[in-house]
Amino acid sequence: QVQLVESGGGLVQAGGSLRLSCAASGTIFSINAMSWYRQAPGKQRELVAAISSGVTTNYADSVKGRFTISRDNAKNTVYLQMNSLNAEDTAVYYCDAWIKTPQVVGVRHYWGQGTQVTVSS
Repeated sequence: QVQLVESGGGLVQAGGSLRLSCAASGTIFSINAMSWYRQAPGKQRELVAAISSGVTTNYADSVKGRFTISRDNAKNTVYLQMNSLNAEDTAVYYCDAWIKTPQVVGVRHYWGQGTQVTVSS
C-alpha cells in the first residue's frame, strides 16, 4: 500500500519561510511527476509547483521566485521551500505523485493527506 505523508506545515509570520516535505512509502518501482497543490477556504484546489522525474519544474505565477520545488529520488521525497510567505499563501497544502508499483499496470495517482500552512500578517 503506497502512502504519501506530508510534514512541515505550521504557523509562520508574513515574510517568513517554511519547508514542506512529502515522503512516499510502500513498495514502489518508480515515481514519475510529483507536485504540490493547495486549497484555501472557499477556493478550489490549485497547482502550486510540479517537478518531473528529472529536473523539469513549473510554478504557479503567484509563487514564482518565492517557492522552490525539489525532490530526492533516493528517499522518494518531494520538498517545497517556501520563502517570503504572505497571508494569501494560507491554505492546506497537498502533495501528489504518479507512482508505479508491482500491483498495478502502469502508473497510479496518489494524494497525501494535506498539511496546514497559516501565515499571519
